[in-house]
Amino acid sequence: MTYQEAVNWMFNQFPVYQNQGKSAYKEDLSNTIQLANYLKNPESKFKSIHVGGTNGKGSTSHMIASILQEAGYKVGLYTSPHLKSFTERIKINGEEIPQTNVLEFVNSHKVFFEEHQLSFFEMTVGMAFDYFSKEQVDIAVIEVGLGGRLDSTNIITPEMSVITNIGLDHVQILGNTLEKIAGEKAGIIKSNVPVVIGEKQLEIEHVFIKKADEFESKITFASDVVREVYETDLLGSYQRHNVKTAICAVQNLKGFKVTSNVIEKGLLNVKTNTKLRGRWEILNNSPKVICDTAHNKEGLTYVMEQLKKEKYDNLHIVLGVVSDKNLEEILPLFPKEATYYFSKPNLPRGLSAEILKKESKKFELLGEQYESVLCAYDEAVKVSSSGDLVFVGGSTFTVAEIL
Repeated sequence: MTYQEAVNWMFNQFPVYQNQGKSAYKEDLSNTIQLANYLKNPESKFKSIHVGGTNGKGSTSHMIASILQEAGYKVGLYTSPHLKSFTERIKINGEEIPQTNVLEFVNSHKVFFEEHQLSFFEMTVGMAFDYFSKEQVDIAVIEVGLGGRLDSTNIITPEMSVITNIGLDHVQILGNTLEKIAGEKAGIIKSNVPVVIGEKQLEIEHVFIKKADEFESKITFASDVVREVYETDLLGSYQRHNVKTAICAVQNLKGFKVTSNVIEKGLLNVKTNTKLRGRWEILNNSPKVICDTAHNKEGLTYVMEQLKKEKYDNLHIVLGVVSDKNLEEILPLFPKEATYYFSKPNLPRGLSAEILKKESKKFELLGEQYESVLCAYDEAVKVSSSGDLVFVGGSTFTVAEIL
């Protein structure tokens, strides 16, 4: 196989949540544990920080990794999903895993994967842990894929667990109340491992306190203790919450020397150090083009608030979402005065542009539908004058197609 054939094989062989949604979600960790044992438990051979939450877990993971890189450590970073290339998911000091390593891993273990019917995500987690172990990272920042308790990443015993916040996302899998979702996310809390909670949410803080008490884990709410917030090169106003969470995490991390100067530099160089993209990213200035991967009520609330503060003559919004989104919850957040360019992200789970246009009309969001995200984007830019603003969002996958 070539590298691309190997990645295609992983995507097509077994369920991929990105493509199929709920049917790809596994109800236990037995497959991942079996794979880890087969690979001789690479997850036990490096130190790690486990980062979960509804919003901001990706940005927070990148911030923590950037700070630790600035401190001189060799830092692994595992995140999902990817925007452009599969190798973005697995990095060391901002450098993506070489394609040759991906190909070698799939070729070496393909028979085992087939015999045990491993999912795409399980294989990818195994690949990341194997790579970090062989490359002898000082520490790896591991972002939870979905939920926490049953996520494939949850076989690690980290130095620290981090949970950014809780919102109503993936309710068909994690539960339809904040308390149920918090219970799933709290599943990454381990015995005697300190836990940092990013935002104190009064209605669910008891879920985390109870779990931490049960496991004798020291619990810290970042929003309570972090007073000095540094600037970051990630431009979204919502990043201030993630900055507090990242600062609190590295300040409470035992065995790693991280000064305030290093924290400051790490936060100012997140994009340079980790190559993070798609978070309130300005792609063009005339017309101004901004994209953001926010895709649920909590994330989009912050992004739409920031959009209101922008100055422009006319607003154009390229919108594409996946089919399991609660449109009645997210569409009212979008501004009615914008011209909309409805499109379907290019994956089986993408919602058709026709349905999106029809549903949006109920909320007075008007515009035309296009056969692809790129067609919608090209048209929005073409008709915009230099004083206009084009915003692209609704889904990680919509943003990915225009980067």
